[in-house]
Amino acid sequence: MPVIQSEIDVHGDGFAQNREAMLAAIASFRDVEQKVLDKANEAKAKFERRGQLLPRERLNLLLDPGAPFLELSSLAGYKLHDDKDGSMAGGGIIAGIGYIAGVRSLVIANNSAIKGGTISPTGLKKSLRLQQIAFENKLPVVTLAESGGANLNYAADIFVEGARGFANQARMSAMGLPQITVVHGSSTAGGAYQPGLSDYVVVVRGKAKMFLAGPPLLKAATGEVATDEQLGGAEMHAQVAGTAEYLAENDADGVRLAREIVGMLPWNAQLPARPAKTWREPLYPAEELLGIVPADAKKPYDVREIIARIADGSEFLDFKNEFDSQTVCGHLQIEGHSCGIIGNNGPITPRGAAKAAQFIQLCEQSNTPILFFHNTTGFMVGTESEQNGVIKHGSKMIQAVANATVPKLTIVVGGSYGAGNYAMCGRGLDPRFIFAWPNSKTAVMGGAQAGKVLRIVTEEKHLKEGKEADPKMLDMLEQVTAQKLDSQSTALYGTASLWDDGLIDPRDTRKLLGFLLDICAEAAVRPLKSSTFGVARL
Repeated sequence: MPVIQSEIDVHGDGFAQNREAMLAAIASFRDVEQKVLDKANEAKAKFERRGQLLPRERLNLLLDPGAPFLELSSLAGYKLHDDKDGSMAGGGIIAGIGYIAGVRSLVIANNSAIKGGTISPTGLKKSLRLQQIAFENKLPVVTLAESGGANLNYAADIFVEGARGFANQARMSAMGLPQITVVHGSSTAGGAYQPGLSDYVVVVRGKAKMFLAGPPLLKAATGEVATDEQLGGAEMHAQVAGTAEYLAENDADGVRLAREIVGMLPWNAQLPARPAKTWREPLYPAEELLGIVPADAKKPYDVREIIARIADGSEFLDFKNEFDSQTVCGHLQIEGHSCGIIGNNGPITPRGAAKAAQFIQLCEQSNTPILFFHNTTGFMVGTESEQNGVIKHGSKMIQAVANATVPKLTIVVGGSYGAGNYAMCGRGLDPRFIFAWPNSKTAVMGGAQAGKVLRIVTEEKHLKEGKEADPKMLDMLEQVTAQKLDSQSTALYGTASLWDDGLIDPRDTRKLLGFLLDICAEAAVRPLKSSTFGVARL
């Protein structure tokens, strides 16, 4: 295949400026992640007094040492709901994809070190997204449970939609996806159904508590007086009710049992043999990805410069470049996985949309995963574009993206504006995974543009009424609108709102995509033993 020859001066001033801006953006979101860690660590002494491990300590014991772990949506809920300063980001959940006893699994830990692991509306949204990932990628789910349940300040926002989580658990069991839960502490009311709907339950002696109504509610409702242990203690559930299959002595023992359960499942043994893959590293170092995207979003760059630093051997077979050069399509390999890629070197023109739609159908025909690298202001506007059928061709591109069944992996590397976000497989088009670089922006349009549009609309409205708009009012309207849209388009705002599955350091892009492509390839060949209703305790 042709090899991309980079034309970037990695020693130039522009590259250095871009690099510094990107490093600052990386530091910004890493600082927030550290703030969340520091907040959780404040509870360490309290957990030690109770004879417990912190949630991340439990997670570290669960995962295979030295094996890859991809954390998901670590900053979900950043500065939303009760999170005033960013220290409670994560939605009350620590989650990701890692290895347990050699089995690739989705792991979820209630972050009980922060607000008791209570679930906010964002936490619910994150939980449902995690379940979707398990479904689509045929992953076992291991949960380390200890939560105060729904945050009652937002009960009305959580209650009705919360049922989806339980329905998903039932369907995962029926689908043949094992679910293992270790109950480390309190898991009450609706939270009791999470372990109840799991296939294997481990409870920690003297710590785990599961009941639909705690002692105070029970006394108020019925007058009955009972202790925590009588009503829902670990021994009662393991020895009397039969809700739990295994009784652990402490947190570490509970995690050990979870690992042994995963290890005894013949999960990997059921996979057909997969050929070993070999590949060549890119000709250019990943470190150079820091300086490629201009700090000034108005400056263009060639997406092939990114491809050159993520593709095996920097090889790339361009598709139909002479027909349209602004929407880049082509074939490459990443860690031995063949895939197609669609990237942006400008707005999506009618020709670019037609080209991309054809390319997507070709990838579907050959069962080739598709990568989408966003950096677009959207579809080309103007008389010429409209007359050339931008709506018609753009609609067909969106139709092709929506109906393609091959794995679609999205990376937002720059701007993602307007319907271009849809056509490039943004969150609403259900990519298998979507991640973003910390410099990226996602919005219906740029803030300055939105401010001018609203100003023009307001001026025209006043003219129709025979009035003249106050220039100061128009200035204020334009400025406020621009500021609002700009503040709601940042990478941190997007990841807080779960528009992606997490922010990544650009240097990790190739490694991430290799990991994700391997997950998708394994899911495609994994057989599952389904049943009608899933496994029940009878």
